[in-house]
Amino acid sequence: MNIVPIATTHSCFTEKFGIPRQPLLADATRASIELLPPYNDPEAVAGLEQHSHLWLTWQFHKVAGQWSPKVRPPRLGGNKKVGVFATRSPFRPNNIGLSVVRLIQVRLHPTVELVVAGADLLDGTPILDIKPYIPYADSVSAATSELAEASPPMIGVHIPEPILRRAREYRDQLGTDLPRLIQQVLGQDPKPAYQQPDPERVYGMKLCGFNLQWRYRQDEIEVVALEPLSGELAGEVSK
Repeated sequence: MNIVPIATTHSCFTEKFGIPRQPLLADATRASIELLPPYNDPEAVAGLEQHSHLWLTWQFHKVAGQWSPKVRPPRLGGNKKVGVFATRSPFRPNNIGLSVVRLIQVRLHPTVELVVAGADLLDGTPILDIKPYIPYADSVSAATSELAEASPPMIGVHIPEPILRRAREYRDQLGTDLPRLIQQVLGQDPKPAYQQPDPERVYGMKLCGFNLQWRYRQDEIEVVALEPLSGELAGEVSK
């Protein structure tokens, strides 16, 4: 097999910690899928705008070569093991991922790129294929999953007014709503499922060129800082 990336991902997530565990859970997420030569031909995406959602096939490029026959899925608290093929763990034999994303815009200049929402992708993720999501064939109304029947409940997120103002001032090339994105990402509780929250510990992640920090306060998360990362200009999407 000779599989080469057809595109690369420009995402607000520059590290694995904090990325939503499934696509579309954080619809405020914005990403650019930039097609690479020789696939960056406008004719290759002609008609794609007629579809609201896309399938992206991609590679877990930061865990390449790692896999285990049994893994600990977050939905089971991170303590119970099941077979890797019964999960969506990144630690797979071929390290291939599959995500449904919402298509916002097809851009042809200055590069051929797709602006998408709800992507659970790390910045730099190689895209192996792009296909339209076809509702009558891809949506199975009778499907069930005893492991994950419904999306996990969201945690309340409190953003103090000074931090909220800073987040509202954020602008990038993809139209990211940063306050909404913070609510959605933190509301899914990024810490490991097995870990009990320490109210004195400050957690942090990189998001949209900021160092986002928070604490756990009883039944909610409190944002304590949103500071631009040193050497980076918040508001720009790296390309």
